[in-house]
Amino acid sequence: MLGIDSVHVERVDRGENVMTITVSTSPGLTGCPDCGVIAVGRGRRVRVLRDVPGDVRVELRWRQRVWRCEEPGCARRVFVEDVPALVARRGSITRRAISWAIGQLRREHATVRGLARQIGTSWKTLWRALRPVLEDIVGDEGRFAGVRTLGVDEHVWHHVDPRRRGPKELTGMVDLTRDADGVTHARLLDLVPGRSGKAYAGWLKDRSPAFRDSVEVAALDPFAGYKTAIDDHLDDATAVLDAFHVVKLGTAAVDEVRRRVQQETLGHCGRKGDPLYGIQTALRAGRERLTEKQHARLARAIEADPAHEEVFIAWQCAQQLRSAYRQEDLTAGRRIAEKVVASFSSCPIPEIARLGRTLKRWKDAFLAYFTTKRANNGGTEAINGIIELHRRLARGFRNRDNYRLRMLLAASGLTP
Repeated sequence: MLGIDSVHVERVDRGENVMTITVSTSPGLTGCPDCGVIAVGRGRRVRVLRDVPGDVRVELRWRQRVWRCEEPGCARRVFVEDVPALVARRGSITRRAISWAIGQLRREHATVRGLARQIGTSWKTLWRALRPVLEDIVGDEGRFAGVRTLGVDEHVWHHVDPRRRGPKELTGMVDLTRDADGVTHARLLDLVPGRSGKAYAGWLKDRSPAFRDSVEVAALDPFAGYKTAIDDHLDDATAVLDAFHVVKLGTAAVDEVRRRVQQETLGHCGRKGDPLYGIQTALRAGRERLTEKQHARLARAIEADPAHEEVFIAWQCAQQLRSAYRQEDLTAGRRIAEKVVASFSSCPIPEIARLGRTLKRWKDAFLAYFTTKRANNGGTEAINGIIELHRRLARGFRNRDNYRLRMLLAASGLTP
């Protein structure tokens, strides 16, 4: 009935809010843990344990045997029986309840406080039981095996004074390795404090040479610190600039041109009724996604003033950059990307020229997208979404170590 080896049920009492199950072990000879001499029974004591809940809370009342060692030279006098399959020596929550709670946190987006309420204990008591198990799982270096594509990104884990909780930013490393079918099953590898190349380089340095040698592709945002860390510690890896962030740079350049031209022609920021202000959303979208109505509105806004032609040229440049990633043939996409790198830096529009200089600095990483079968940091952004979800569910964290353990459990696929 209970499903735990060496423990049997004596009685079950069902109340309105709790089910109480009285259990005990089968009788038998027991030796002293210190000297091994057969001990003498000294009765029992009741130990209350919290078990996996059903529609009501479940309590196990374990009638735990007490023993006495009568060996004169033995320092141990009285001891109690121990059933490792049932509960840890000083624990108050059964091992299977701990496994159940970890599964709920990982698969069902539960919270520690909510699970503690179901079990009938406090947040502190439940987390004290979960934390050693999670630390053992996270401490297994075997979880870093098989990583061939590595992603990196940062996120903010708290919004209070850094003097209270340390750096606001954490750098996250994500496994983006594809399976045999070419599908990426992203999983979080680790979180380290800080947003810098030093933080990323330190984490890479702590990994084994076998891990660093196995990484073939390293996807990243256009942040020079991460690129330096990759160059210094992943000698055989190809750095790939994330496609989303490249397109975002192009869109941002168009937006800057629109705001500048708007100021030069009208002398103020965009307001309702201004031609360029009315097409700001259309300028951020892909050409193929615009409706006929939006195309017409775009044309009217550009024709409203000769100065608006600069915005149209910038938009065309951004669309050309975007089209490189939309080509079904990677060779064709690379040709467009090479043309972008060669031409943008000489554009008379300053914002597009600056974008061209940026892409020229990142040329190898920019073009690597087309030689690595579209490697990108999209899986890393998906992991960040899971992290943000669990941070909101917990309504914030105060302890960075607890935060790291929770997020690794939620986003790394680890199981006890």
